[in-house]
Amino acid sequence: MQNNHSNNAVELPQRFYLLRRLRSIVDSITMALNVIGTLLILAIMILVNADVLGRGFLDAPISGVPEMVSMSIVAIVFLQVAQTFRMGKLTRSEALLGVLQKRTPRLRALLELVFCLAALGIMLQLFRASVPLFSKSWVRNTFEGTIGDFTAPVWPVKLIILIGCAMLITQLLIAAIIAAHTLFTGTTPPASAANAQPVDSAVSDTGKSGPSV
Repeated sequence: MQNNHSNNAVELPQRFYLLRRLRSIVDSITMALNVIGTLLILAIMILVNADVLGRGFLDAPISGVPEMVSMSIVAIVFLQVAQTFRMGKLTRSEALLGVLQKRTPRLRALLELVFCLAALGIMLQLFRASVPLFSKSWVRNTFEGTIGDFTAPVWPVKLIILIGCAMLITQLLIAAIIAAHTLFTGTTPPASAANAQPVDSAVSDTGKSGPSV
């Protein structure tokens, strides 16, 4: 079996056609959100440096930089968390999973399934708690900053939190299905670079994959 070391790619079985199509769409959205997050990081870097230079050399700081940075950090996390999980880059321990892969692959798949379901529960609770916060910020037009100097609405960040949660929930669900398939069938879906699910919950020959949460 070939293994994609860069992203632990795993292809779903052919009979999961609808799930494969859903995954393709979700992966595209996840990648787009990740790119937006990267661009936001670049924009914040430029903004902070411009503020420092303005303060030091021109005595003209940029208004609202602390507020924009604080809101952007939250936005960046939720823009990129789904892609981070998809690529298997979240913090994890390989020692136990590697041993289980060699000796009892199904037990490893069971652990992956439990981890994915636990993470799903947490993210669903977070999504549920974030919905009223977004509604409140939208209706009341809540803002950060000081009137007369700098103000920025907070609802875009609240919306990004909801979108990021939804994408991570979907990726976790797909990862759970893959783990369940391995657990109950005893086989791992074949790796595929063309139509890949680079989620850490896939069981691979090298023991390099597993649940990221």
